[in-house]
Amino acid sequence: MSDEHGGASRAAARPGATGHAMHEPAAGHAGHGAAGHGTAGHGATGWRSVSWRSAAQATLHCLTGCAIGEVLGMVLGTAFGLSNGVTVVLSIALAFVFGYALTMRGMVRAGLGVGAALRVALAADTVSIVVMEIIDNLTVLAIPGAMDAGLASVLFWSSLLIALALAFVVATPVNRWLISRGRGHAVAHRYHHGHGA
Repeated sequence: MSDEHGGASRAAARPGATGHAMHEPAAGHAGHGAAGHGTAGHGATGWRSVSWRSAAQATLHCLTGCAIGEVLGMVLGTAFGLSNGVTVVLSIALAFVFGYALTMRGMVRAGLGVGAALRVALAADTVSIVVMEIIDNLTVLAIPGAMDAGLASVLFWSSLLIALALAFVVATPVNRWLISRGRGHAVAHRYHHGHGA
């Protein structure tokens, strides 16, 4: 009798031996996935748990730094008569510099060292900046005469405005998805609220 009881206990303790043993680890993992990573199970619930307003704010934050670098690059390229290719490369480089710098500024204020702040900025903004730069530059290149317009031209400034607006529209759902997965701007958000290590 005792052997039978002991055998049953050992069988129940083995994963997969009974239906109940399989549910416990799975339930524990599901809880870890939702609470530990803030992804709500990595599914549709996680996506819906992030508001469009939060995603738009994260995108606007990233777009501000990108816009500064982008506009500065276009202005310098036009002012110095650089080729279109060089101007685009300069604009992209400066967009990344200013995009990361803006996030790093907030991280340093939150108490991080420069190296740690840079790592957070890279994790928080890289995908968003890449998406915005692709849309932004393709838009400017697609508008006839935009790259050759002078600084005093309405075409120059209106094309930049249209490009940045389109970049914002495309990057916002990308940022919403990233935040729902605990990535992108969610990484920086943890430090703003004192949850980072």
